[in-house]
Order: sequence, then structure tokens, then C-alpha cells
Amino acid sequence: MIKFSKIKIGDYVNAEYEGKMWNGEVVNFNGDEKQVCVKTEVQEFWFDTDHLYPIELSDAALLKLSFTKQVNDDGSVKYMKGSFRVTPVAGDFSKMEIWYREDRRHNPDIHSVHELQNQYLDMTKIYLTNDPM
Repeated sequence: MIKFSKIKIGDYVNAEYEGKMWNGEVVNFNGDEKQVCVKTEVQEFWFDTDHLYPIELSDAALLKLSFTKQVNDDGSVKYMKGSFRVTPVAGDFSKMEIWYREDRRHNPDIHSVHELQNQYLDMTKIYLTNDPM
């Protein structure tokens, strides 16, 4: 489950309906009912937040977000999208450093794609999408 206050329009989430999980993008809110409209591959659906789940931050998730992966000589990995960088510690995405220009954040509380999208927006003032730069 994702808290209603932690979701922004444009965030990518997993939404569950009748046992089926859909991957989609948040496109609207209903604050009175605490519902979120998620656009899936089929169409837009409204979900209660107890049916929304985070997408785990991983190598595959970053590549889907059009990050470029660079493996360094020492075995460390850096993911790049424009001037934005993500460097997990020893491949562990729960321990990482992110930076954009002079703004560096060591071990921010990021465990999922929507949390990274929100940090990216905070740092760059641009929405993080699957679109290449």
C-alpha cells in the first residue's frame, strides 16, 4: 500500500484489482474519497490507496526509465539520465547516492520508483518518465 500523501501525478505504480496487478501512471486524484486514477495499458481506472503498490527500485526499473547504465572499473555501477545520477552501493538499491549538479543526497529514503520520481522532481523540477532525454 502507498500513502495517499506520497503519490504525485505522473508517478508509476502497481495497482491491484480482483487479484490482477496492473502497472500504470497516476493521472488524477479524488481527495475527498482518497482515490487515485491510474492509466494502465487498457484504460484509466480509479483505485483506493490500499490497492496501490510501489514498483521496486532495481536495475530493470532504472533501465525502463531510460537511464543509461555505466559499469566502472572497480565494479561499481552508475545510472545516468541527463545530469542526474544514481549510484547504488554494491548493487544494493536501499543504499545509494543520487545527485543532480551540485545537489548530492546520500542514502535518501528511496525504495521504489515513485519515490525516485518524487526526488527527481524535487531536484530537477522536471518529471521523471520513461521517455529518453
